[in-house]
Amino acid sequence: MTDSLRIALIASARFPISEPFAGGLEAHTWSLARALKARGHRVELFAAPGSDPGLAATELPVHRPSLSAAARSDVSMPDKRWFDEHHAYLRLMLDLSRAEGERFDIIHNNSLHYLPVAMAAAVRAPVVTTLHTPPTPWLESAIQATDRCPVTFTAVSQHTVSAWHPTVSGARVIRNGADPALWPEGPGGRHLVWFGRIVPEKGTHLAAEAARKTGRPLRLAGPIGDADYFATQVAPLLDENITYVGHLGQNDLARLVGGAAAALVTPRWDEPYGLVVAEALSCGTPVCGFDRGALGEILTPECGLLAPPDDVSTLADLIEPATQLDRRAARERAQRFCSVDVMTDSYISLYQELAT
Repeated sequence: MTDSLRIALIASARFPISEPFAGGLEAHTWSLARALKARGHRVELFAAPGSDPGLAATELPVHRPSLSAAARSDVSMPDKRWFDEHHAYLRLMLDLSRAEGERFDIIHNNSLHYLPVAMAAAVRAPVVTTLHTPPTPWLESAIQATDRCPVTFTAVSQHTVSAWHPTVSGARVIRNGADPALWPEGPGGRHLVWFGRIVPEKGTHLAAEAARKTGRPLRLAGPIGDADYFATQVAPLLDENITYVGHLGQNDLARLVGGAAAALVTPRWDEPYGLVVAEALSCGTPVCGFDRGALGEILTPECGLLAPPDDVSTLADLIEPATQLDRRAARERAQRFCSVDVMTDSYISLYQELAT
């Protein structure tokens, strides 16, 4: 047992950190908070309202501003969600810069917002920020706001390190981890599975087109993030063989993935990481997908096969060989390379290094 650390974990204010998760960022933050608590560390999670009560989160936004009618009518006024998120992080960082922040040994920012980086110099505890996305203008601006940004950066893949390199040098790779207890090894089966946010950049319709070429049933699971995309490009492909099963909770989703012959992962953008890959492998389910972003870092030929981006025909041709891959090799890859224990060990090591 290591000495207990007092950790402020800053989450996204956009979606609750609770099941069923809105996306991989929320799932990751939930897993990390639980894993750190299980190791005996004192974690205070700052997160959106409605987050898992078991995490005892301090809700964001901390306080909503009361804007005058004149301010609301100003032509520069951004949309309400953007402004509420801005105000929440502004209040949080101001609070952490005062006596309230002295109770923490480490502040770990897992949000995508610029203010925890821009205001890091105002707090006493070391600040760690994990880069979960490609570069954004607001965050690059925050990093360059001082001559020497006082933040220690990690990134979820080597691909993401490379993307950020012009602005951030020396970011450490700490990959998001899947919990083997929550994603247990499954028996496999005949159906294929695709799971994640149903949005154009995830290419859900391409998975359906590839599955149709093989004749294997496909189960689609996840939140519909873009209703128009679902209605126009995904729903027309649904039939008795290709079905949408909804936005499932953890246990039901793990059973679905563990019972699949293979998981299809079809990004139409360069995935910074791809948590669904780690989760599928943890279930022993081989992966067949497009070679975009960090997918090639996670998969080996023993547990996954990759087609060129957007190449549905090649993807379809690889599905049957992928279903024949060793499920035990997939599970072992997840446990060694991208499990929640590997991730947590790396973060605790970093925290201890910075807190001394």
